[in-house]
This record gives sequence, C-alpha cells and structure tokens, in this order.
Amino acid sequence: MNDQWKWVNQFQPQTLYLATILCYIDAVFGLFNGFYLLNIAIVGCLALGGFGIANEKRWAYAVAVIGAVLQVVVLLAIFGAEAFTSLVIISLGFDVALVALLLHPMSREYQRIWFK
Repeated sequence: MNDQWKWVNQFQPQTLYLATILCYIDAVFGLFNGFYLLNIAIVGCLALGGFGIANEKRWAYAVAVIGAVLQVVVLLAIFGAEAFTSLVIISLGFDVALVALLLHPMSREYQRIWFK
C-alpha cells in the first residue's frame, strides 16, 4: 500500500514544500474573506493545488499557480495602489511569495521531471 495520500511531501525541494504549506495557509485565511464565487474558486484552487502538489500531480501544479496568481490580481484589483501603503501589504507579500515559490526554477524543474 505505497499509494497513500500525503498532506505535505518533505522530500520535494524546499520551494515546493513551502509553497504547499503556503497554499494551505492561504486557503484557510481565504475562507475569512467571504463566500463570493471568485473567493471560493481561489480557495479551492489553493487547497486542491497544495494537496495535489504534495502528491506530485502535474495538474495540481497548474491549479496552484492559477489560484496564487488570481489571488494577487484580485488583491491588487480591490485595493489598487493602497495595497502598498497599508497593512494589506502583509497579505500581498505572502501572496507574491507563494507565486514566487511556485514559479521558482527549482519548483518548475522538479514538477516537470517528477510529477505524473
């Protein structure tokens, strides 16, 4: 029974491991933003993407990247330039960090070679 599901995979590169954890954290905090359709889609992408990355699924990497980028775009669309001058910058920093971790060359190379 080697095909057990994992929540995190500590054998992945550090960038993907941290991205998986940030996906889960962002998904949980995204639940506090309300239950409008776009937010539910972002939370779903992040949670499903994080779980799939931990289990090395190729589709999950794309889902996580879409959710992370969409989260940054929505945050900037709502707050605009004020996102850089208020406390929203903390949330923006974590969201941008997630995108950077997912798109890091080490993450992209690992998922290209090892993900199924």
